Amino acid sequence: MIKLFPGFLAVMLLMVFTVSAQSFDTTGIPRSSLSDSLRVVNINSPVAVKKAFPVGMLLIPATLITYGITSVGNKELKSINKEIREEIWEEQPHKLIHIDNYLQWAPAAAVYGLNALGIKGEHNLRDRTIIYGLSTAIMGTTVYATKSFSKQWRPDESDRSSFPSGHTATAFAAAEFLRKEYWKVSPWYGVAGYAVAATTGYLRMYNNKHWLSDVVAGAGIGILSTDLAYYLYPTVKRLFVKEKKGATMAAPFYQQGVVGLSLVHSF
Repeated sequence: MIKLFPGFLAVMLLMVFTVSAQSFDTTGIPRSSLSDSLRVVNINSPVAVKKAFPVGMLLIPATLITYGITSVGNKELKSINKEIREEIWEEQPHKLIHIDNYLQWAPAAAVYGLNALGIKGEHNLRDRTIIYGLSTAIMGTTVYATKSFSKQWRPDESDRSSFPSGHTATAFAAAEFLRKEYWKVSPWYGVAGYAVAATTGYLRMYNNKHWLSDVVAGAGIGILSTDLAYYLYPTVKRLFVKEKKGATMAAPFYQQGVVGLSLVHSF
């Protein structure tokens, strides 16, 4: 069964997208789509903030994060981590593939690429940039804090910042960003983004940098970070973005041990 793992992982992560992406009623409109409640119809009009917190959006990412956290102290889940590592790394020695360092950003880059090609998404350039910056800030802060607290050894024992996978969190945050911006145009954009994110997660294990539980938790953190960013953006916009004037937003980030600050300015 372990030998079937690579394909199983891809299917499992794509199922995360399929289940979380759509929840349609008989009219074909998503029941719990955050986009409906947060959509800016006119950038000069007030932005309404949905009062009720969409608890449903927590289900899948919370499940993934819970699995990852549980695995830290659960012998059975730790044994699964080791079995998968043996199958991928020890039984099939191979050279490292570093494309995951770039692949993690691909879904987010696709959002701007599609816009440049004239394919409009859910938000304008300024709004989507601030949303993605907010998502990155939430994701980066969460990953950095969790790594500092958990201090789990990587499979290659290079350091103790294994849990959770930052690359995977970045990739899934970007994939959810792509899905939310373009699900109305075509759900296949989201499918492609999640396929890239799943590949990024698998490559982290292929390169002996992360355990399965690191990747699963990272996926949950990434998805939830973007969902929270979309939910919080109307409030952020009302507080910090002044129409017809330039606005600057600062967002902290963490990547491969580097902490920094990104600035987004609209003119």
